[in-house]
Amino acid sequence: MRDASHNYPWLLKSIMGILAIAFVITMGWWGFGEQAGNAVATVGDLSVTREEFRRAYENMYRFYKDKASGEFKDESIKQFVIEQLVDNRLWLIAAKDMGITVSDGDLRDMIIQIPEFQKNGAFDPETYQRLLAANHLTPKVFEEAQAKEILGNKARMFVRDAVALTPSEIAEGQTLMTRQPDADPAKATAAKDRVLQDMLFQKQQRALMAYQESLKLKVPVKIHRELL
Repeated sequence: MRDASHNYPWLLKSIMGILAIAFVITMGWWGFGEQAGNAVATVGDLSVTREEFRRAYENMYRFYKDKASGEFKDESIKQFVIEQLVDNRLWLIAAKDMGITVSDGDLRDMIIQIPEFQKNGAFDPETYQRLLAANHLTPKVFEEAQAKEILGNKARMFVRDAVALTPSEIAEGQTLMTRQPDADPAKATAAKDRVLQDMLFQKQQRALMAYQESLKLKVPVKIHRELL
């Protein structure tokens, strides 16, 4: 899992994205209350509570048990989960430093798009209220958690969108495709576009990881591994 996080960061981020809503609904992603005395990790002034870690771990464990083939180590799952929780705290701090905010419209747009809250393809307030109540959540608490999710994602997008391919990189990608000519001009153009998109995506991923590592150098992070 650790090797995959370096070689295929977009894959594991996708997995975490799939699980994000489940974590939030089960109070497992952000936690509600930053009780430092009950923290398995502290990131600057923010913390990750023991209960939050436990719920996130249980969700991840069930995911791997149901979806992943082969064996997986319990310690590897714990390590991956705590790293992701810490990373999300780092991006919250980055969002604050960048002056990023979340509007009511941003929050509303995200919530109404969550499939679990929809009925016949549209957001249903009754379903929303019922599902939150079933998970012992109030709209206020849930929406605060979603606002944090948006903040972290906006910070990532800010860094990602600042990355672009240089003219030399574009020329390199075009040269690479020239060596594999396609008889169909339309297909050849599409293939070149895919190569450039992939090159940009890879460069953006490296930039995100580098920025995240730079945050770790500035923000004190402490993980109480004996509590994991």
